[in-house]
Amino acid sequence: MKSCLVLEDGSVFEGRSFGAARFACGEVVFSTSMTGYQEMLTDPSYAGQILVATYPLVGNYGVNAEDFESQRIQVSAFVVREQCLEPSHWRGAGTLDRYLAEAGVPGMWGVDTRALTRRLRSHGVMMGAIATEGSPQEALEWLRAQPAYGDVDFAKQVSTTMAYEWEQDSGEDASATHVVVVDCGLKLNILRILRRAGCRVTVMPCTCSAAQILALEPDGVLLSPGPGDPALLDYLVDTVRGLVGVKPVMGICLGQQLIGRAFGGKTFKLKFGHRGANHPVRDMETGRVYITAQNHGYALDPDSLHGGLEVSHVNLNDGTVEGIRHRDLPVFAIQYHSEASPGPLDNVYLFDRFLAVLRE
Repeated sequence: MKSCLVLEDGSVFEGRSFGAARFACGEVVFSTSMTGYQEMLTDPSYAGQILVATYPLVGNYGVNAEDFESQRIQVSAFVVREQCLEPSHWRGAGTLDRYLAEAGVPGMWGVDTRALTRRLRSHGVMMGAIATEGSPQEALEWLRAQPAYGDVDFAKQVSTTMAYEWEQDSGEDASATHVVVVDCGLKLNILRILRRAGCRVTVMPCTCSAAQILALEPDGVLLSPGPGDPALLDYLVDTVRGLVGVKPVMGICLGQQLIGRAFGGKTFKLKFGHRGANHPVRDMETGRVYITAQNHGYALDPDSLHGGLEVSHVNLNDGTVEGIRHRDLPVFAIQYHSEASPGPLDNVYLFDRFLAVLRE
């Protein structure tokens, strides 16, 4: 079935439908990862977005039961150059086409993803709509009636609504260190890593208060990644303010932006964001460069950081803030994904650094 992607500037990209054949809209973004499409599709930070894969062939190793990063597909739609109809992998349990169809998520293939990516890099990310019926003009009119990506609190949409303890992948002496994870759009690999490190892990909704978290008597608090504009999340910023100086705090991605805003910092929207598994980041203290997995469309303004915060890591592509730390308090954060999924695994050591602080 023919399908088209219409961007808010009126440009049209044609292709073929796979997965679920239905309308979808969202902010159109691209990822430069060569593999890891299952992890990306289930990453809650992609909520409200149409994901474009820059790597031309997708689906060649199928879908398996182990690499999910949440309980469902989070993207609004998936756009690729070529889909593989006959995947081959010993863990594969189905095709990407069937996985999308069963979840009710539309996909497009046969799209000139190189031209689409170049347009997003030149003009910036923008809203788009996928349509399998009707004209592109009708799809554009429908798109313009939808709320803008930056006007929606997606963190509340993807967060758990109830507190729970993560019991899978338990390590030895799992009660030794208690970490509360605030779910703003949590990737499951964060929980897997903490449990394998021997932690007791409690997950709390993003709407919880600092008092509710402290009542659990955790050794430390981790603020998860998540989707959307951090400027809409003042309720979470208030929670962070009630935690810093009381418990050690680590932030990842959106968690970094929340910590920055809790100390009076400002955030801004990037032109086309950082998404993929190949972004170089420099540790300002050691000078070492790490290759990182990233997925964010907003960043901290380094000139707005106050209250003892300083920049610890910098993106070598555009100079944006990739890490912060407090000079006196046990508070640090990174903008990239130390839990990877998809890789690389170069930055898992940051969890060890956090747990070392807790165990002191």
